[in-house]
Amino acid sequence: MSGKSAAGEIVSGLHVVSVVRVAFAAMVAAVIGVFGVVGEARPQPAYKPELDQPGKDVVWVPTPDALVEKMLDLAQVSGRDTLIDLGAGDGRLVIAAARRGAQALGIEYDAKLVAYAKQAAQQQGVAHKAVFVKADLFASDLSSASVITVFLGPALNRKLLPKLLRLKPGTRIVSNTHPIGDWPPDATAVSADDEKSVYYRTANLWIVPANIEGRWQWPGGELTVRQQYQRVTGMLKNGVVAAAFELRGDALQFDNGGARFAGRIAGDVINGTVTENGAVREWRALRVAQR
Repeated sequence: MSGKSAAGEIVSGLHVVSVVRVAFAAMVAAVIGVFGVVGEARPQPAYKPELDQPGKDVVWVPTPDALVEKMLDLAQVSGRDTLIDLGAGDGRLVIAAARRGAQALGIEYDAKLVAYAKQAAQQQGVAHKAVFVKADLFASDLSSASVITVFLGPALNRKLLPKLLRLKPGTRIVSNTHPIGDWPPDATAVSADDEKSVYYRTANLWIVPANIEGRWQWPGGELTVRQQYQRVTGMLKNGVVAAAFELRGDALQFDNGGARFAGRIAGDVINGTVTENGAVREWRALRVAQR
């Protein structure tokens, strides 16, 4: 092989190596551009929830601030309460309850919303009272709540109804706008006009009623009670209908023969007082049969 030929081959070889190196460098640059350098976290834009973004069961729509306050007012939320918000979203209702002194828990299935709500609570100085967890609301234990708030939609509210009715009598349930099955609300309120709350301005309140259905024995005889949620009717064994039944949580009142009965229901026992002709005496009833 001549020197000239050998030199040409060397130059040619160097050219190939150079091309390969350039191509490899371009590929590496492209990979780094797409994935970033290994071990180096690329800055991510701050997460912000978007109106109507899809969720597990419903899209996310925030409750207007005016309605948040109206819901809390209707339930008379205070520092004595433990509030659980089902579908907490961006956390605004839980944070508002915490500002009133309540211990508040937000249950949310979307992990990004949970992180967003936690950060908001931290920024507003209520993280010690406003707690958020990623969980399925239907699998969650709600028994510690004195107040439950929901903004889920009619179908999910209807599905949730049996779980709510098993809560402690007197527990307050507040829904943004939507009904809870065929359970009539105990009270309704509308928030102040707000251009952001054209469609969502109504707060509905329910008080979980005690179970009073069945036959009760008391000094005045036997009373048979029929119940549909907080609506109660009663009839004495002699066929006389007891009137003006009022059931609110575990508190019961009714009229019978000019006497006013009031009492508290605790399982199969009612203890209370009866007022008649200005005189007040104690009374007690025992449930002897339950439908």
